[in-house]
Amino acid sequence: MHRIALFGIDLLAVSLLVFGLYFPRHRRRDLVVAYLGVNIGVLAVAGSLSSSTVGAGLGLGLFGVLSIIRLRSTELDQHEVAYYFSALALGILGPLSDGEAWLGPALMALILLVMYLGDHPRLFSSYQRQVLVLDAAYTDRTTLVAQVERVLGARVHSVAVERVDLVNETTVVEVRFSRARAGDLVEAGQ
Repeated sequence: MHRIALFGIDLLAVSLLVFGLYFPRHRRRDLVVAYLGVNIGVLAVAGSLSSSTVGAGLGLGLFGVLSIIRLRSTELDQHEVAYYFSALALGILGPLSDGEAWLGPALMALILLVMYLGDHPRLFSSYQRQVLVLDAAYTDRTTLVAQVERVLGARVHSVAVERVDLVNETTVVEVRFSRARAGDLVEAGQ
């Protein structure tokens, strides 16, 4: 497949990733620029190095270092990291798939499909994560879990205590929980 066509497929794929999947689901505008910039930057460097004697390994190594710096510079949720690396992978696949005409576009489609399914709003929609500040100092785990379940009105799967302040009588916890849906109550026989 002609190199320009592969670049065009990459632009289409990253547009679908960013404007079709990420932004409509998460609405974080600042990461739109980051995903597009990373993709186009990797595409440009991988495209120029794939035909040179320097090799793509050096270019990919440089972007690996840059991505580590970028990921450490601001707090990203895990799904945002997944989109970040998907944008990177799409940029790499375009210029480096000249040998097999179908392989690059097929792998790009696979990345988009996995991101569509893995980040679908209906997948595990009742499972949530939240940080709570409770107005009492809980040192007993059983009492803590019971109180968090009462406050949230949900089934708690895990509680990680971040801080217990005995002076000010507060407890900060990270909670992973699920809220029962109507179908879940029927299935459970409740």
